[in-house]
Amino acid sequence: MSKKVIELDALEQINLDAAGIDIGAESIYVAVPPGRDTESVKEFPTFTADLQRTAEWLKKCKISTVAMESTGVLWVPIYEILEHHGFEVFLVNTYHLKNVQGRKTDVLDCQWIQQLHTYGLLKASFRPPEEIVEIRGYVRHRDTLVKYRSAHIQHMQKALNLMNLKLVNVLSDITGVTGMKIIRAIIDGERDPYVLANFRNKLCKKDEEEIAKSLEGYYRPEQVFVLKQSVEQYDFYEKQIQEVDQQLESLYKKYDPPDEDNYKNRKKHKPRKNQAHFDLGDSLYRMAGVDLTKIDGVDALIAQKVLSEIGTDMSKWPTVKHFTSWLKLCPNNKVTGGKVIQTGTQKTKNRATTALRIAAFSLSHNNKSALGSFYRRIKARNGPSEAITATAHKIAKIIYFMLRDKTDYYDLGENYYQEKFREILIKKLHKQAANFGYYLEPYNMAIPLVS
Repeated sequence: MSKKVIELDALEQINLDAAGIDIGAESIYVAVPPGRDTESVKEFPTFTADLQRTAEWLKKCKISTVAMESTGVLWVPIYEILEHHGFEVFLVNTYHLKNVQGRKTDVLDCQWIQQLHTYGLLKASFRPPEEIVEIRGYVRHRDTLVKYRSAHIQHMQKALNLMNLKLVNVLSDITGVTGMKIIRAIIDGERDPYVLANFRNKLCKKDEEEIAKSLEGYYRPEQVFVLKQSVEQYDFYEKQIQEVDQQLESLYKKYDPPDEDNYKNRKKHKPRKNQAHFDLGDSLYRMAGVDLTKIDGVDALIAQKVLSEIGTDMSKWPTVKHFTSWLKLCPNNKVTGGKVIQTGTQKTKNRATTALRIAAFSLSHNNKSALGSFYRRIKARNGPSEAITATAHKIAKIIYFMLRDKTDYYDLGENYYQEKFREILIKKLHKQAANFGYYLEPYNMAIPLVS
């Protein structure tokens, strides 16, 4: 037998003071080890006073660690209360819990969780520190508001198209300076296309004549009314987003100011749509101690989304491999009988992973950095999907080491990357030639070839 055989010890109880909680909308079931109280399983309502009573009962039973399933958002109140009372709380992924075979009922779920936790068979999900959780809440809410606002932009486009006002054909963004001035003038009653075209910003690529031509339409009162309400909704969500940005700015100010010597060389990115209404790059530098926007493809919004999901403490992941595995950016090979039967990455809804993929995709268009060259090489060999995953994986590794070691990122450029890749290919060719009993010599253009 080629494989090494070792003796397995019997399962031993690791967490002797463990409890399990099954969370529902109206009540929770809590299980403790037998003998800690007259009843080892108790039911509590989900009101705050009853959750406090649950924590007191667990203290009475001398419990030190508690495990629970991540059921929707129902787990958040009891998790925070137990953590406030000093318990070690394990938030367990439901998918991982189902992989452990065992018969359960609705009442005995908590006992099953408690038993698994006693034997150390449950793994806690990552949850960032409280200050990062607060920032994450605002960032996620901001993303929701941006999505709601986008729906009303679509309503505006539909109303314009129904009146055959082809503003979308001459403006790349109807919510830009030129577009919003024209739309607001239409709502106020202006119908002359040349007067409307006069609102054209000097940076607009199309001239006034072409814009005026696109504004010759059939104005219908009901569609103008729809356009008016859509603009009002758009303005409402824009105001909401600005208020969220104010809250975020106040939270970032709690961190120490950045090092001026390093910060003055901070890379400036071209402002893009949905950007924050304050200097987000400065605030993120205060928070992380490094400038993540120096990484090609990572702008302030992407850096904010990543940091709000992972925090700044990389000690939660022992190695960079653990970190990329948590992000589901590493291979998930399925092996049976010593053979790999399936490869690929696992599906995930991790918002940090999504942000890293967006950053990777942004490198596909004429980016002259080393990361851009890496993306294009992988894309030519394996296609765009694999290229995005591989580049996102590389960006994740860079972020991990920047946050862990507090070091800056310096792009060595496309030429450096291509030269290093050329050296790898030459080294591989030398090795292949040696395997066949040959050796390689560089070709000298001055020496003519012998036919």
